[in-house]
Amino acid sequence: MPPASPSAQLPELGTLNRGQIAALAGLAPYHNDSGARRGKRSIRGGRPALRTILYMATLAGTRWNPVIKAHYRKLRAAGKLHKVAMVACMRKLLTTLHVMAATNSVWNPPMTVKTA
Repeated sequence: MPPASPSAQLPELGTLNRGQIAALAGLAPYHNDSGARRGKRSIRGGRPALRTILYMATLAGTRWNPVIKAHYRKLRAAGKLHKVAMVACMRKLLTTLHVMAATNSVWNPPMTVKTA
């Protein structure tokens, strides 16, 4: 059975702030620090089914959506790892959907997108 749509997995979409939405989706970076030691930041928690949906949508977006594609290429050109860039693009896609739900608007990409 395929997973449900993002709005069904996240009914809070459009009602909370972007940090809270990212945390509910499991896309907020959490620290792994103890005392003087600084560990890596990683994502965890949230709703795994929603994260799976967002990953697949972002994977397609990095190939076909000019906004997500430009963001992914910019991050990769800056030396970010593939997974780090994908999670950043997932969060960008989620915040875009969040704003669209909050303002009751449709997708309206910019006419030109700067590429790296």
